[in-house]
Parts: sequence; structure tokens; C-alpha cells
Amino acid sequence: MILKPIIDLVAICAKKGIRNAVLSPGSRCAPITLAFVRHPDIQTKTIADERSAAFIAMGMAQQLEKPVVLVCTSGSAALNYFPAIAEAYFQQIPLLVITADRPPEWIDQWDGQTIRQNNVYGEHVKASFQFPDEFGHPDKEWHAQRMVNEALILSTSYPAGPVHINIPLREPFYPEKGEIFDFSSNINLIEAISVLPTLSEETQAKLRSKLNKFSKILIVPGQQRPNGQIQKFLDELVLSQKAIVVTDNLSNLQSAQTINCHDHFLGLKEINGFLNPDLIVSFGKSIISKNLKLFLRKSKAVHWHIQPGGYVPDTYQSLAFHIPTSPCLFLEFLKENVSSGNTEFIQGWKKMDQLVRENLSKIITEAPFGEYKAIQKCLEKLPENTKIHLANSMAVRYVNLLGMREQEIICNRGTSGIDGTNSTAVGCTFTTKDQVTIITGDVAFFYDRNAFWHNYTMPNLRIILLNNHAGGIFRLIEGPANQPELEEYFETEQALSANHLAAEYGFEYVNCTDEDQLDTALEGFYKKSIHPKIIEIQSESVSNALVLKWVKEQMSGILKPN
Repeated sequence: MILKPIIDLVAICAKKGIRNAVLSPGSRCAPITLAFVRHPDIQTKTIADERSAAFIAMGMAQQLEKPVVLVCTSGSAALNYFPAIAEAYFQQIPLLVITADRPPEWIDQWDGQTIRQNNVYGEHVKASFQFPDEFGHPDKEWHAQRMVNEALILSTSYPAGPVHINIPLREPFYPEKGEIFDFSSNINLIEAISVLPTLSEETQAKLRSKLNKFSKILIVPGQQRPNGQIQKFLDELVLSQKAIVVTDNLSNLQSAQTINCHDHFLGLKEINGFLNPDLIVSFGKSIISKNLKLFLRKSKAVHWHIQPGGYVPDTYQSLAFHIPTSPCLFLEFLKENVSSGNTEFIQGWKKMDQLVRENLSKIITEAPFGEYKAIQKCLEKLPENTKIHLANSMAVRYVNLLGMREQEIICNRGTSGIDGTNSTAVGCTFTTKDQVTIITGDVAFFYDRNAFWHNYTMPNLRIILLNNHAGGIFRLIEGPANQPELEEYFETEQALSANHLAAEYGFEYVNCTDEDQLDTALEGFYKKSIHPKIIEIQSESVSNALVLKWVKEQMSGILKPN
């Protein structure tokens, strides 16, 4: 017999607009799984590896901007969700995480598949709920329905994020023959009305008086989804000479008006002085550029952060104001209430960015073949409608160094781990007909190979794999690079190639070891196919490090004043 409160849980999810659930097989979770599978309005997918399942669900929720449900059995299955839950928490992505559990009397009794699951995700979920384990009193059903409503409201209220419901279940787990799942019973729905924080007249007056003191305003958007309205306001502020906007590609707000090549010149001591702002305005989440972070911290400029709610980090160590409103409302206010900025400051930023844009491509063209040149060539061939998923470590840094991107950029920078890039991109393919391109290093790629271990087609998936057979980023960090243990204990050299994985999963595959092979492979890479495609680019960690250093030296020679 299936418990009515489990059926009601799924009915509430459906009535609140949830349309997707990612399930991992198990027996204890069978009542929850069957209820989701049998609901006519919810699409379900089954993914055996819980770690991949959670990142796949996160990749879907990230694009849909709605909660996706995760369901797993008891025990270590729930722990395998944790990396993706932490990533979703810091990226503010809504998930409803449902874990089946043993009833309370069997916890710590050496029963199989039993751990301490109550509040198992700690401070990395917005809330954790313990579902009632019996329903002898009618108030228990009311309590369960209230709990599900509250969980879903929390998952989407600002800042969005994962919520957890732990459900203790006793046998029997499976419906009796002929038992009907009735989702039409009376259920209690609680709706939340979202109210956007606005700037009061008093607050506007206070901000106007503060703004009069600043003439060097630097706007720094952090990681976020593309937003045409924000882009419009930013471009207008730059065109009217009122501010400079510095954008990593994670901001998804790069344009011809924004500064996109800052990573090449902010580390140069000779030129940083005249670029110093007196006011930093930020919104969104983290940035990728370490040079930009260090530059802003050293500038000691006053920092205003725009965010409707939630905790506010002091990333640049000079936070003076948290302004609880939307970026659009604040940027419109800024445009109307700030005067033209300091000419030397504005022209200085534009000149440095232009110098990089005019020379970078030529410098890389003259470099030996390796990851840097390969990434440049691949980016030139990307269709406008592809979504780019970047792995952490070098992939995201190479793309950021190469300047403006018009495609949506997605990267797991909430925790900046390497463990879910493939799976997040797979989740993305389940939500769009657009092509989805993964750009990844070998360690991140092979670490998450179970992302492809399922029965669903992904004809729109393309993978660009940079295989230097090591964690090459450690060769670029002064500490590990100077140690005799570099190759074995930091780079962790490996001999894997993706050709075996491609054959196993039926992916189209091309191996490239030089520029001509890559040019040929890219010609048909984005043509329609019924199978995913992989281009594997072979290179050596040592030569990649040398090329990166050489490009930096060449660019520094151009940028430094004579």
C-alpha cells in the first residue's frame, strides 16, 4: 500500500508547476519513485549514479529556473548528492531533494543502508525537513502537506537554492495489485507572493548625495544568466561616459562596450595606478579573474553591492553599502543620477582593453600548437546558439582570457570543483534543442564519465576535450610547480584517452594532435547528428605552460608604457 501523504506530496509538486524529477533506483524510495513516475504531468528520468543524477538535475534547474526534484534511496546514496547540493546552494539554483530513510527506531541499529540522514546536508541547504513517519492523527497529513508547501516556497524565494525532505518509510514499499494512485484528492496549496525591494525616496536621496563624491565608477557583474535589460543599462552607462563595466565571461553580460580583456593587464604594476576606481558597484555572484579580485582589493575603493536579499559577501574587503534591490532598478537609478566620469580613468581602461583586443589573436597565431591556440580556434567555430559549459581549472581560464563571448557561459563556480561539469551539461541538453558544448580538461572529464551512463539521447551535445594527461593548472601555480613531487602528486599524470569512452557510449570521436587535424575536425563538428560528438585535443602540460607564459610576456611588452 502506498501512503496517501506520498501521493499528496507529488500532487502538490505538480500543482506548483514542477515538471521534472530525476530518480535513482532503490527499494526504500520505491513509493516516492512510483508516485512521481505515475503522475501524468511530471517527466521523470532515472540515473543510476547519484552523484551524476544530482548534477544532471542541477543542470536542468539552472536552465529552467524552476525546481527539479531528486529522489534516492537511504544510506550512502544521499551522501552522493552532496557535491551537487553544495554547488546548487552557492549558485542559488532551486532543487527539491527527497531522500528515503529508515524509520527512526532503526537508526543506529546496524540495519542495512542506514546512516544518520536527518539534516544530513547541514548548512548547504536552505532548509531540511523530517517527514512524519506515521499518520495516525489527521494533523499529521496537514503537517506533511504544509512541509512540502514550505519547502517549495523556500526553494524559489530569493536567493533560490536546494531544500531537503527526508522521508522515513516502513514496509511494504510497493502498491498492491490493482491499487490506484489518486492525485485528485483535496490538498492544501500555500502560495507566496514575491515583492521586489524598491528604493524609497529617502534612500534615493541618500545615494544621490553619496554619488556626488565619485567620478571613477567601476561596475563589476558577477556570475549570472544572460539578461537583456541589464545589458542595455550597462551599455548605456558606458556610452554616456558615466562608468566602466568590467566583465568576466561568467557574467554573461559582455558586449562591445564592456571591458573583457582585463586579465591581461590588471596584473601589471606599471599601469594599475590610473585604473583605480573610487567606487565599485557589484551584483551577481563570483568572478573568475584573480587579477581583478586582487586589483579591487588593493584599490581600497568604496564598494556597493546590489542584491535583493540573502547574505552579502565582502569580496573586495571594502564593502560600505548593501543595497537591497534588483540590479535593473539600481542601474536605472544610477544612469539618471550620476554625472560623466573622470576622462583619464575611462579612456585608460578602454585603451588597455583595445590594445589587448588588437594584438591577442595575432600573438596566439604565432604560438606553437597547444591548448591556448586550440581553444581560440574552437571558439571561432562555435555557433551563436550553443550554450558553453566550462570545466574548472584551465578551461574556464583560457576562455576568459580570450575575451568577449556572445553565447551563454555556464560553469560550476559555486564551489569551483571539477566533479560535475559533464553531468551539469547533460542536464542542460535535456532542457533545450540548442547545442550544448562542453570545454573541459582531461581530469574533469574522466572524473565525471558516469554523466553519460543512462538511456537518454543527447544529439545536441558536443565535447571539446583538452587532454594533456595531467592536471596542468598545477604547473602554473608557483607552489606546486617548484616541488619535485609535481607530476606524481599534483598533476597526477594519467594515460587515458576518450576513444574508449566514445566507443562504449556510441559517441562520434576525432583525435587531434596538430592544427591541421583540428581545422578538419571542426568543419563538421556542429553539423546535426543523432549522436554526441567529441574532439579530443592532445597536448603536453609542459609546452602548454610555456606557451601561456610566452603569450603573457608578448602581451606585457605591448601593454607596458615605454
